[in-house]
Amino acid sequence: MVGQRARIEFVHVSAIIAAGGRGSRFGGAQPKQFELLAGVPILKRTVDTFLTGYPFDEVVVALPSELAANPPAYLDDTIVVEGGERRQDSVANAFAAVAPSSQVIVIHDAARPLVSPSLIERTVAAAIEHGAAIAALEARDTVKRGDASRTIRGTLPRGEIFLAQTPQAFRVGVLRDALSLASTAADATDEATLAEQAGHHVHLVEGDARNLKITTPDDLDMAERLLARKGGAAAIRIGNGYDLHRLVAGRPLVLGGVSIPFDKGLDGHSDADVVCHAVTDAILGAASAGDIGRHFPDTDPAWKGADSVDLLKRAVAIVKAAGFGVANVDVIVIAQRPKLSPYVDSMRASLACALGIDMDQVSVKGKTNEGVDSTGAGEAIAVHAVALIHHAS
Repeated sequence: MVGQRARIEFVHVSAIIAAGGRGSRFGGAQPKQFELLAGVPILKRTVDTFLTGYPFDEVVVALPSELAANPPAYLDDTIVVEGGERRQDSVANAFAAVAPSSQVIVIHDAARPLVSPSLIERTVAAAIEHGAAIAALEARDTVKRGDASRTIRGTLPRGEIFLAQTPQAFRVGVLRDALSLASTAADATDEATLAEQAGHHVHLVEGDARNLKITTPDDLDMAERLLARKGGAAAIRIGNGYDLHRLVAGRPLVLGGVSIPFDKGLDGHSDADVVCHAVTDAILGAASAGDIGRHFPDTDPAWKGADSVDLLKRAVAIVKAAGFGVANVDVIVIAQRPKLSPYVDSMRASLACALGIDMDQVSVKGKTNEGVDSTGAGEAIAVHAVALIHHAS
C-alpha cells in the first residue's frame, strides 16, 4: 500500500463528479443528488469524500444547466461546469475543464455517496498500471438470460459476470479516445463502455457492496441504514440551542407555548417564545439542518407574530425529512421573574406535543441569574436547550 500511494502521489489526478442528471426515476421535486441523506445533501457527501478522502489535484462537478450558474456553497472548492443532455455529454464538458497537466481522471456518480477513499485509491492505482479501471462487483447469484416475454433463454457463467460501479479511472489519452465517440454513440451508461468501443482494455477492481447507487427512495432508505450501522450518520446526535429576548411592556409572555400572566412580555418578530426558539435551534442543529433564522427569517413578513409552537412543529418535520426522530430535550429557562415552577409541566406537555414525543422525554427547569446581567435585572429571559435525536431507520 505504501508503494502504491507513493506512485500515485507523483501523478496529477483529477476527479469528475457526474451530477448533471435529473433523477426522474427517483420521483422527487428536485434532482436526486440534492435530496438529503441523514440531513446532508447526497451531492455534498459525495463531493466531500473526493475533497478530503483522497489528494485530488482538482474536482470538477457537472451540474444541471439551471443550477450550474448558482451552485451551492459546498461546491466552492470545486470547478463547476454545466452538464449536458446525456451522461457522456456532461462528462465531456467536465473533461474540457480539467487542467492540461492532468494524467489520470477519475469519474464518479454523484448518486454514490458512500464510496470509500480506499476504493478510490485502488481504482486510481489500477488505472495508472493498466490505462483504464473500474470498480465492479462479481455476481453472487445465478444469472439468467431472458427475452421480452420473460422466458429464460439461457444461464450465464456467474464467474464471468461483473456489476459495474464507479469510480472509473482512466489515463487521459484513454478517456480522450472514449469521449471522442460520445457525440455519435448511443447513450452510454458509463465511460468504460465508450473506452471498450474505442478499443481499450478496462481492468476490473474489486468494488464495494456498500457503494450503492441511489436511484429510488428505497435506495435512499438503504443508504440511511448503512450510514447508521457504521456510525457515519451518527445514529444519535446532540444539538444545542440558545436564545434571549428582551422583556417589554405591552406584550404577552409566552414560554413553551404557555401564556404566563406577567406585566411584561418578550419582544420579537414572532410571538418571541424564547423556549420554543431555543428548542427549535437545538433539534435543527443536531440534524445539521441550519437554524431558526434560516428557515423562518425575521425579515419575512410571513412570520410576523407567528406562533412559535407552529414553527417548532415545522422544524420537527424538517428533522424527520432528514431521517431523524427526537429522543428527548432538556431546557433551562433563565428568568429572574416571574416564578416559573407553576407552569413547568404545562410547558413540558406543550413541547412534547409539538415534538411528537412523550412528556417524560421533555425536561424544563427554571433558574434565576442571581441578579446578574440583563436576565438578573429582569430585563430579559434567556434559554439554553439540548436535544438528542436518533436515526429513524
